[in-house]
Amino acid sequence: METRVVLLGIIVEDTASVEELNAVLHEYREYIIGRMGLPYREKKLHIISIVMDAPQDIISALSGKIGMLPGITAKALYAKTQA
Repeated sequence: METRVVLLGIIVEDTASVEELNAVLHEYREYIIGRMGLPYREKKLHIISIVMDAPQDIISALSGKIGMLPGITAKALYAKTQA
């Protein structure tokens, strides 16, 4: 199956949803290459970067699930070349 490399940017504005977010990310752990989280305390935000190598439908499913969580926004940035 063809895969894509993607950087998934996640902004957490409501920390009440973090447990659900971590559960969703755990569900897709086999596709995650790396993860970095940065707290931005002055703005009461948390920024998370997820790098994945996954089929398009998996990326879309994960991004959609994250986007439905209250107080959390996710956007995907795709590599130009196919993996």
